[in-house]
Formats: sequence, C-alpha cells, structure tokens
Amino acid sequence: MAMSSPVVVSLKTLFSVLAVIMLALAVWGIGSDGLASCVDIRKKWVLVTIMNYSINLAVILAWIVYKESSWMRIAVLIPSALYAGRDAIMGYKWGPSVLTTRVIISALGCLMLGTFVYVLIVDGSQFHSQLFSACGIASWIDISFMIVTLSVWVAYKESSWISAFFWILSLVCFGSIGTCVYIVVQLFYLSPQQPVSLVLFNSNDKHLLSNDPLLMAHTNA
Repeated sequence: MAMSSPVVVSLKTLFSVLAVIMLALAVWGIGSDGLASCVDIRKKWVLVTIMNYSINLAVILAWIVYKESSWMRIAVLIPSALYAGRDAIMGYKWGPSVLTTRVIISALGCLMLGTFVYVLIVDGSQFHSQLFSACGIASWIDISFMIVTLSVWVAYKESSWISAFFWILSLVCFGSIGTCVYIVVQLFYLSPQQPVSLVLFNSNDKHLLSNDPLLMAHTNA
C-alpha cells in the first residue's frame, strides 16, 4: 500500500514516542535489577526472552544494513539498535542466497520453538516470576515494540487487510517464531535467482524493482 504523507508523519511520531518510552524502560529495568540479572541466561525464561528479542532484533538489524549505504552510519545505528532495542534481508550485493536465507530463518524459528517447548516442560508456565521483574517487564515491552515495527512492514507487504491481520496476530501470539514463519513464507515467493533483498518489498514494488536494473541498483543506496 502506498505511504501517504500523513501516514509517514504518524509513523515517525509513533516510533519517536516508542523510542523515548523504551529508553526510559531500559534505564528503569537495568537500574532496578542490574545488568547482570537482566542477561542471566541461567534463568530459563530469561533465556527464552533474550532469544525471542534477539531473533526479532536480527531482522531489524538486517534491514538497517540493507538500508544504509554508509558503513559509518551502520556502525553507529547497529549499536544503537542493540542497546535501545528497536530501531529484515541483507542487501543483494552482500547477502546470502534465497535458499540459504530460507535455511537460516527456518533454523532460527525451529531453535526458538524447541527452546520454548523445552523451557515450558522443564520450568512450567511462561508466566514466571522471572518475567515480572523490572528487566523482564522492560524486555517484553521492548519485544512488543519490535512487533509494532514488524507489523508496519507486514501491513505494507500484504495486499489484503485480512491477511495482514492474520500475520500480525501471529507475530503478537508467537513472537519471533511468527516472524520466522512469515519471512520463510515470503522467501518462497522469490526464485533462487532473485536477490533476497526483494523480500522487503510488496508485490507491486518488487515487480518494479525486478524489471528496472537502475532501480535495483538504487535499492542499495
């Protein structure tokens, strides 16, 4: 769907507000529990949260690498995203093939699913006290903000609001597992010869880029 100016302004405002909220939550979480407690992977549900967070973040970081032509800007933006949490897929010049990306994303989804099921069996319900600490709350809100970011991409990608709603609901319910499933499904719409970066675009823009080599080159700028 085409992005009109009011939509762009609304999205800029939304993400600016989310960034401020997330920064405040990160300071509160680390200040209350300490950094060591926030990343203590010996706590099984903390490990699940970190993995869920990391997979969604990896998708957003891949988009940053694709989007930015300057490695200087990439070097600044990626640490910012790592520490701030949000703000996927690599550029066609450096990225893996479509088949390789399918395998990588499928493996990440299976790893996340397997870890979730294992921890659920061993440690019980995900509504665990570990997740209600300051760091736990901040982390899950951060993941929710990532889902908002990914949902905007899904809404752009999907031609039908019904399919967009279905996929966004899967992101909300299944987190990074839903993210991996969605990306793998989208990758199956690409032929092995196409650049994996085309997965970023909806069908209209994808055809436009595929048919114009000059536009294709500019997607790396």
